[in-house]
Amino acid sequence: MPVFSSKLLYTPLRMIEDAVLSVEDGSVINLSTRESARAAPNQQLTDFGDCIIVPGYFDIHVHGGANCDVMGGSLTDLNRFETFLAQHGVTSYYPTTVTAALDVTLTALEQLANAIEAKDAGQGRARPLGIHLEGPFLSHKRRGMHPPEDLLPPRVSTFDKLWQASRGHVRHMTIAPELDGAEDLIADASRRGVCISIGHSDATLEEALVGVKAGARHATHTFNAMRPLDHRDPGILGEVLTNDGLTAEVIADGIHVEPEIVDLLFRAKGVDNTVLVTDAISATGMPDGQYLLGTVEVQVKDGRCMRDGKLAGSVLTMDRAVRNAMKFAHLDLQQATRAASLNPAKVAGFSRKGVIEVGADADFVVLSSEGEVRATIVGGVLVSKQ
Repeated sequence: MPVFSSKLLYTPLRMIEDAVLSVEDGSVINLSTRESARAAPNQQLTDFGDCIIVPGYFDIHVHGGANCDVMGGSLTDLNRFETFLAQHGVTSYYPTTVTAALDVTLTALEQLANAIEAKDAGQGRARPLGIHLEGPFLSHKRRGMHPPEDLLPPRVSTFDKLWQASRGHVRHMTIAPELDGAEDLIADASRRGVCISIGHSDATLEEALVGVKAGARHATHTFNAMRPLDHRDPGILGEVLTNDGLTAEVIADGIHVEPEIVDLLFRAKGVDNTVLVTDAISATGMPDGQYLLGTVEVQVKDGRCMRDGKLAGSVLTMDRAVRNAMKFAHLDLQQATRAASLNPAKVAGFSRKGVIEVGADADFVVLSSEGEVRATIVGGVLVSKQ
């Protein structure tokens, strides 16, 4: 029975000193202290000394990394990408699509469903738990790098094709609520258990509210690809920033939004309702150059991913996002790791993820006091140690 100990443990809502956690069959079966562990010498103890154990990170918006794009990568590529994620503290993730020709997207969804259903999914790597569909139901005006020719009007019939191709593994969808047909689609997808996220949108405040009333409950990379906030025309951001029923994600790389805006979002939404995401692409962890994001080429230089003069994803890792949140929003490590673990797990609807408690999945990250990853445990198995 594996047992892990450290100077501190964040559940993340509580702090436990000199903590020991015992694992069996991939789940936490006991939380105790180092003194208790010394009384049971037959246990297989891994002591992380002065490090801090926190729940595994959950990235609900990531397109790739380690030269793998989730829409076109083979299972071998995905496995390499998932190992890379684990090295940066991510134990669960949503492979995220981008807008492409419908047949290309359908094929990608089938392949991602295969990866999610694979018998070895998550063994020694981050686990894919569902698919985030980003596109094709986006605003032309706020499409970012999404190919305009492949954007589609929101239709339940179109979504049903995507749903069937994914074999029901679409768990999260970004949609512009102002589009004709969006209200019906939001309601339909919500009934299927999909978390609807408003984004890539030029919605007015009133149009955003319609989407929320239909079932939307999250916001995609807040501030990016959205109608700008104006004091007389608050738009979609007015709804996102003031509605406590909406959670909001942010790309805290210091490029997509200024550090002061990351601070502003945490102040407006609170630590409870803010979610760190990476929006990372295949170039993450790779040298500068040309990389694919879906079916389009992206130029990466000095940490910026660009396509036709527009930002096209990031090369951010989740452990860096946590450290940036601490710096930008003046959070402590417990608060910042919560925004990368418990909060996204709640958005995704996984009660056994993002927490360290008896009965929860044994997914942890071991950190230095500055938030540097020292080790990652998935399902109670040590899969990455640095």
